[in-house]
Amino acid sequence: MDLPLHPKIVHLPIALAVLMPLLTGGVLLAIWRDWLPRRAWSLVFIGQLLLVGSGVLALRSGEADEERVETVVPEAVIEAHAEAGERFVWGGGVLLGLALLPLLLRGRRAHLVAGVATFAGTLVVLGLGYQVGQKGGELIYVHNAGAAYVGAAATGGVPVLHATDGDDR
Repeated sequence: MDLPLHPKIVHLPIALAVLMPLLTGGVLLAIWRDWLPRRAWSLVFIGQLLLVGSGVLALRSGEADEERVETVVPEAVIEAHAEAGERFVWGGGVLLGLALLPLLLRGRRAHLVAGVATFAGTLVVLGLGYQVGQKGGELIYVHNAGAAYVGAAATGGVPVLHATDGDDR
């Protein structure tokens, strides 16, 4: 069976979106309390860099799968998921720039203010990640996108319908 790459990749940026507020808040607290040196902020920057990089890979793999899934799922539903994914990656990219500031700023107060702004940004990116995950789940569980990768033999030759083909539950 020809399994798609996209579902194998998408979990990493979503998991990082969940973890980044915890990491950012923990590192910020440790720096504020002088438990860690300011250079420890580089862990936050690296985490955000991984989120953005894996998000870009998820976008690319989704684009590669899009045409095949369009045989099963309405294009508008796929586009809504893709646009949510783009907002997530762009939001993560903006936050990556913001996460760089504490590494560049000299003063302790400026460092902490930029850190608090970065923490707030991680919550926004988490919300964007939730939206893209919600729309991806809708593709699978409401519109049966996985059917694009299942042969007719697996469904007994019966066509697989999606929610817009029949009743409006």
